[in-house]
Order: sequence, then C-alpha cells, then structure tokens
Amino acid sequence: MKQAVVIINPYSGKRKAKETINESSSRCLSLFKRHGYEVTFHKTTYPGHATDIVKNLSDTVDLVISVGGDGTLNEAMVGNFARKKRLVLAHLPYGTTNDIGAMFGFGKHPYKNLQLILSGIVKGIDICTINGHPFVYSAGFGKFMNVPYETGRNLKKYLGKSAYIIAGLRDFFQKKTPLYELTYEVDGEKYHGLYSFALISNANRIAGMPHFYRNVKLNDNAFEVAFCNLRTKRDIVRSLIYLRLNDITKVPGFYFHKTDHIRIKFHSKLKKPWCLDGELYRSEDDVYDIKIERNVPMIVAEHVIDKMFLSED
Repeated sequence: MKQAVVIINPYSGKRKAKETINESSSRCLSLFKRHGYEVTFHKTTYPGHATDIVKNLSDTVDLVISVGGDGTLNEAMVGNFARKKRLVLAHLPYGTTNDIGAMFGFGKHPYKNLQLILSGIVKGIDICTINGHPFVYSAGFGKFMNVPYETGRNLKKYLGKSAYIIAGLRDFFQKKTPLYELTYEVDGEKYHGLYSFALISNANRIAGMPHFYRNVKLNDNAFEVAFCNLRTKRDIVRSLIYLRLNDITKVPGFYFHKTDHIRIKFHSKLKKPWCLDGELYRSEDDVYDIKIERNVPMIVAEHVIDKMFLSED
C-alpha cells in the first residue's frame, strides 16, 4: 500500500483538529484505505515540530498532509525544502483564516476536505523563498504585518477571524506608522523610497479577503509585490475601503510589481520582524532576495485547477 503521513496541529482554529481527523476515527481510516493508503498520525507539540517531522520522514512516504492553519503548512514546507528528495504535500485547513486551504479548493468541513485531497491532483506549484527560506503564499513587513503572529492563540481560538480585526484596530489606533527607507531592484530597475509596509505574495486570497489579487496562477513563474508609502490614519482607512472594492493594484498609495525575483535592501532597521504565511520570521539581515522555486509537488482539489493553473498543453 501507499504510505501517508498526517501531521496535526491540535491547537489551530476554534476547535481541535483531533476531533475529526485522527487515528481513532474509523471513518477517517476507512477513507485512507479506500484510496490505497496506510496512514500514520503525528501531533505537533512545539513550534517547528512539523518541520522536524517532514525533514526526517522516509523517502518512501507517498503523501504528507498538514492539518492546521497556514503556519502549519509553512512548517511542513520548510521541512520539505530541507530534504534531498521532496515529498508530495497537501494541506487540510483547520486554522483561523485558512487562506491557503481556500485557494487550493478546500472548504470548512474537514472530512470532505480529506476526500478532496485523496482524490485530488498533484500539481507542480511555484513556491517563493526569502533568502532561501520558503513561504507558501505571503511575506510582509511593516504596518499590520505583525498582527497575525502577535494575536494570541486563545483569542484566535475563541473569536476566529475577529481576533485579527481586534488586534489590527489596536495596532491602528495606538501606534504611529513608521516609514522604512529601502532600495529594491526588480526586473532590471532600481527604486528607492520610504515605505510603511510591503507584501510579497503568490495568492488570490490574503488575510481572509478573497480576490486580493485577480487572475493569480500558481505555476506562472511569478509572484506579486506591493509596496505602500501611506502613513496617516486617514489615508490608510481610505485605502482599506478601496481594497474592499478593488484588487490591490487599483488602490492609491500602492506600488505594484509582478516578477520572479526581487532584491530588497533596508537602510533603516525594522521595528518588527517579517511575517511569513502568518508566522514570525526572525532575521537580522538587511538585504533580502525573494525568488521562486518551481514545480514543488502539492495536491490541490481538482475543481480549482482550471482557475488557479496555467494550461500545461
């Protein structure tokens, strides 16, 4: 039989993942068996545990499923990048916003998502790296980018997405918006300026907002970059309203690029670390290279392939 490994973050989302997908569920085990898999379960117990699990798995494993939030998949991807032979990953969303899960075609019901994964399609997707460290769908620094990793786990557990809104409002009203001096190079051009935040992503949904970017493809050898120089509360509020009605390329105060490589050099020190896939990314570097690693194998739901992938014909 084929071998599957399920890595569960039991603390993601409002409920614990172990309530639905676990080694004691005969329904879950029967589904794996029907698809020809023998399955092993692991529960994470510390930050970075999913990375360690994936990094040390046998090359004979046919499928690894992360169960949790976007950060859980990020950990699994980091572990996969540390291997000589990459494994096929899939993600069963069980977090607060579940941006990646929604992009890959999965909904809110864990068992139905598991069915979609086991009958899904393996696709080679573009994965971005920042100084060699992978992130699946987003990386950012500056204003608001600290909110995902600074919002308390218990608050997220009981309030869901509302926890991020509360934390974001607190950040908005209580703190000044610093501007960072930086130079960046993209597509042979060099830019210099002061920016309050930047977002690098390969996704159509970010922070729970669908259609953040339009017409995103996961295999087009490109990612989206947005720099923002807004600082006043009035301008930020106005731009957030625009963002609800348009994708980010139409919002005043943003500078947009679509590329496969960008190099960012900071001339002033960041007050808060970068955020990668909703998690804190510690780095003392002042220069960051963001590139693409192509054809990383992942399973996505069959019904989103035409929407999210360029034809391979």
